[in-house]
Parts: sequence; structure tokens; C-alpha cells
Amino acid sequence: MSEAIQTLEGWYALNDFRAIDWTAWKSLTQQERKRAEDELYGLLAEYQRTEDQKQGSTAFYSIVGQKADFMFMHLRETLEELNELETAFNKTLFAQVTIPTYSYVSIVELGSYMAKPGTDPMQDPDIIARLKPILPKSKHVCFYPMNKRREGNDNWYMLSADERRSFMRNHGMIGRSYAGKIKQIIAGSIGLDDWEWGVTLFADDALQFKKIVHEMRFDETSARFGEFGEFYVGNLLNQDKMTAMLRL
Repeated sequence: MSEAIQTLEGWYALNDFRAIDWTAWKSLTQQERKRAEDELYGLLAEYQRTEDQKQGSTAFYSIVGQKADFMFMHLRETLEELNELETAFNKTLFAQVTIPTYSYVSIVELGSYMAKPGTDPMQDPDIIARLKPILPKSKHVCFYPMNKRREGNDNWYMLSADERRSFMRNHGMIGRSYAGKIKQIIAGSIGLDDWEWGVTLFADDALQFKKIVHEMRFDETSARFGEFGEFYVGNLLNQDKMTAMLRL
């Protein structure tokens, strides 16, 4: 049996994708639409207070294309808190005119090799900042789930721990070359959702998503072992932009 590399875990993550039922939205009276928007903006303000207290973080983005209209990404200390967020949103009038299209549950993760030798990683401020991050409010977002392949000679989980570390070290060099252009949140989801990782990228230049994923396709780690789900890409939302989106 190959050695399992231990991981460090931080906040739980929920990527929650919704579509707006425009027929239902238009059927509401003006007063109902105002109430629905007020409830939504009240929740956004509540999310911001949680973030200000460093007890979690939330990002809010529109989604381009037909897969969804918008996405919440929530980070919280426990799964119970994520459940409470979902329930609170679902009880709003605004939620009644949306359709869930996709969701992904995971937990922010780092490989244990990130820890400094002889130290407790959970006492390292740099490690904690990566495990419990404040989500960037960059102009654009890209989310996708992924697996490591388990087929024949390309079975990631049959490689030795040293081989896996070497692959990931080389793979990480590409990611580091995009420092300052892309911020990534890697979240583990083995046993939590249908894929093994959920990857969320943030950038002010959406073209950087294409560039980094394209370049990584040629890295042996992705070329031999990477399997990818659907990609979701979008633009930062705030109250003004959401109001403009909902205006009839």
C-alpha cells in the first residue's frame, strides 16, 4: 500500500450555484421584488460582518453562460454553519425565484509538506492564513472540480510518496509563476463530494485562467493524472451590480 500523504485542513467550503427563474421574478409585484432584494442584501451584509470578524469569508459572483446566474462561495469553520447558511438563504423570498443548478462541498487543504520541520503547522501564522483565508474580491472567478487518475500505469495513488511530492513540486512551480496574477483556493473533497478537489481561482484579468490551465495541461502531473469536471467562470457582484441585473 502506498503511503498516504497527510493534509492540513482549514475552513469548510461551499460553492453554491443558482439560476434565476426570470418568469417567477417578473411575476412578483414591485413590493415583493423590493422585499426579495432587501432580504438578499441583508444576508450579504451579514456575510460581511462574519468576514470582518474573521470567522469565515464569502465571495459573490455572477456566472457567464447557461450553467448558472450567480455563485456564492462560503468558507466557515464547520459544516453546520454551511448548512445554516443554505437554510437561511432558502427561506428568503429571493430564493423562491432561484433554481439550484450545482453545489460543491469541500475543505480548504494544504499538503503537510508545507509545514516547517520541527514546528506545529497549526501555530504558523502563514499556514493558518492559507487554511482560513479571506476570499479575494477580484474581478473574476473560475471554479472547477478535479480528480487524480486511477488507471493502469497512470494511477496516482499507486505512486510512492516521494514520486507524488516530486510531481506536485514541479506542478506547483507553474502556479507560483502566476503569483500576483491569480489567487487560488484548493479544497479537498474526498469523502465530501463527487470529485477529489474543488479549485477556485480569482483574478483581475480573466485571460489568466486560460493561460494557467493551458500551461498546466502540458505539465506531466496534469497530462498523466489530471481529470477535470465542468468549469464555471464569472464576474464579481456587489449590491449595485445585482440591483442592475434584477432591474426589469
